[in-house]
This record gives sequence, structure tokens and C-alpha cells, in this order.
Amino acid sequence: MDSKSTLDIDLLEYLEGLITPRRRALFLKILSKRTRFLTVALEDVYQMHNASAVIRSCDAFGLQEAHLIEGRFGRRLDKNIAMGAQQWVDIRRHQNSKACMDALRKKGYRIIATVPRADAQSMSDFDLKTPAALFFGTEKEGLSPEVLAKADGAVYIPMYGFTKSLNVSVAAAILLQELRERLNNTDLNWGLSEADKLEKRMDWTCRTIHSAEEIIKRYYSQKSGIE
Repeated sequence: MDSKSTLDIDLLEYLEGLITPRRRALFLKILSKRTRFLTVALEDVYQMHNASAVIRSCDAFGLQEAHLIEGRFGRRLDKNIAMGAQQWVDIRRHQNSKACMDALRKKGYRIIATVPRADAQSMSDFDLKTPAALFFGTEKEGLSPEVLAKADGAVYIPMYGFTKSLNVSVAAAILLQELRERLNNTDLNWGLSEADKLEKRMDWTCRTIHSAEEIIKRYYSQKSGIE
């Protein structure tokens, strides 16, 4: 799908006419709950199933965007484990942590390390006043010294047993569920912009339609002939 069709409302309405009303209503309902206020960054996660499970959690809890830092181990997303969630969540890939942090800061995000250090906030006390990018590290080593040194803050999950760490995908799910529930109860403007919603409607509709690219070409060809 090219940039021309992204903002073409007539085309969007035409394509939405090719999917069921139920599917269109579902897209609108989900988009009304989507947010970019929170996002996730996975730093060189090794196990594919962990990266994929985190993407599923992003979709489940309404995060529209996730970031994968893949400098050490390459691509870590398994579509079979993600179970299609990668179709609905915008995946941004980065070669290193600095590039990821720089890109997120330019978008207005705070860099938040998920680690129980001295200045960390409990997830129930975490400050949600401004957009935050939650960084999760590798399974054995955790976050890199670079991220820990440059993070704007930290958050941790309180634990009460002998175990003091969780699988990265479990930790992400717990944090996202807690912070998303808290975000819902604020008066912050956490939803997608109207323009963003239109773009995602177009994107998701095209992903649903078989041979969408050919249909779009035919649409514009017919429209040119009429004009």
C-alpha cells in the first residue's frame, strides 16, 4: 500500500465495503482503545518465543507500537508464536540500543529500565504523566550497562517469594496489564490521533483483504477512466 492510498478516504470506504460489517466494527472498537502513550523495547532478547510473546501482550493490552533491538542475535520474532499479533502491532527494528533510545526520545518518550534498582518505582507508583518506553533486557544478562546508564528512570514488579526475577515475557505482561489499567483511569490524552486511526484502518483492512494491492490498482485505474 503506498502513501497515496493511506489518506484516500474514498478508497478506505471502498475497501471497508469488501470486509464484513462485523470486522469493520471490531477494528473501530479496538482502535478506540489503542495507545502509543506506552511502548515496549526489547534489547537483544535471545529466545524467539519471548519476543513473540511480548508482541502478543502489546496487542492484548492495546499498545500500538513495539521496538526490537536486534544487533546481537538478529530477528527474534516468530510469527507462529506471536499468533498474528505482529499484523496489528507496529514493529520498529533497531540495530543497537543507542539508535532505539535516540529515536524514542525524539518522539517524546522517557526511557524506562525495567529493573529493581535503588531509584526504581514500583509499578503501582510509576509516574504516568508523560509517554514512557519500557525497556526489557536479555534473558540472562538483563539490560545493558548503556541502557541502565542512560535511562530516565526505572520500574520494578514487587515480588514476595524466593524468586527475584521473572521470564521477560511474563514480566512484560504483568507490567503492561498494570500500567494500562492505570492509564485507562487517568484523564491523559493517551488515544491515537484521528489521522493515526485512519492509517491503521487502512492498514488493517488491507491486511484482511486477499490481493489488496491488485484491488487498489484496479480501483485507481477505474477511477482514472471515469474521471
